[in-house]
Order: sequence, then structure tokens, then C-alpha cells
Amino acid sequence: MWNRRKDEPADRPMGSSSSAPASGNEGMPMQTMPSRFENDPPSPSRAATIGKGVSITGQIFSKEDLIIDGEVDGTVEAHDHKLTIGPNGKVKATIKAKDIVILGVVQGNVEATEKIDIKKDARLVGDIKTARIAIEDGAVFKGSIDIVRAETPKVAAPRPQPVAAPTAAQQSLAASAGTEPKR
Repeated sequence: MWNRRKDEPADRPMGSSSSAPASGNEGMPMQTMPSRFENDPPSPSRAATIGKGVSITGQIFSKEDLIIDGEVDGTVEAHDHKLTIGPNGKVKATIKAKDIVILGVVQGNVEATEKIDIKKDARLVGDIKTARIAIEDGAVFKGSIDIVRAETPKVAAPRPQPVAAPTAAQQSLAASAGTEPKR
């Protein structure tokens, strides 16, 4: 273990310095681990959330990560973002997003440009179109799966340049040097 430095008073909170101005957060613990792990749904502070007491009929277009824990009937689009259907979520819609994580119930076609992840207590009735998919044991899925390659920007291949025939001057110069002209 470490010991407190002798010049630090014992009543001052750890992590504060005598030369640093007081910020009002002296008693707050510092977080050392990331708050979000890869397999966890995004935290509400980093995504828009439709709570479990909310019911929406219509179209939803999101320009940020979205968590749906309520009821949605219509279409949901978050093209460049992650969409999470929470454990209380009931979605009857066509869904399009970059990444989709399903923990609740979805009825409708689902399209993800990168990955669809269906968790163990989830239920999905509809067709899937995605580049990658993961379905956990215990999940219910009824429909078809269309695996498509992730679209990468195509770079045009450079056209081969025609090789020009050597001119008469180049041929005579090559002949005087005793070499065959390159073609």
C-alpha cells in the first residue's frame, strides 16, 4: 500500500493538491474505469432516450445514438448511429441504423449497415439486412437474414498509360549506344 505524504494534511481529500484552486468537487470520487463497455447498451447521458412510459406513432429520424425503451409504431432511422431497443421496448416499425442492439420486442424489417446484435431475451419478427449479425441463445427470431458486404468507398483504378513508340531520334541514339530501345 501507499502512505500519505508527510506534508499533506490527513483531513484533505485524496487527489487534491495544495496549489490547485478549489473546484467544488473535492469530495467526488474519480472514475478510473470507462463507464461504458463494448457489450453494454449506451448510457442515457450519451444517447437520446425514449423512456418506457412513452408511446410514439410516426417517423423518427435521429442524428445521434438512440435508446428506445417505450413503444414506437412507424419508422425509425439513425443512419450513422447506434440504435438500442431496450428491454421494455416494443417497436412495430421499419428500422435503419448503423448498429442495432435488440433487448426488447421488434416487429418489422431491420437494416443495419454494420451490425445487428439480438440479445438473449429479445424477440424479432421480420427480415434482416446487415453486414454482421449476432444472435444470443434464448433470443427469438422469425424471418430471413440477408448478409451484405459492408460498403467501402471504391477507388478507381488508374488507367494504364499507352507506351509511345520511340522516335527516330531516340532509335538512332540507342543504335549508336549499342542498346535496344525500350518499348
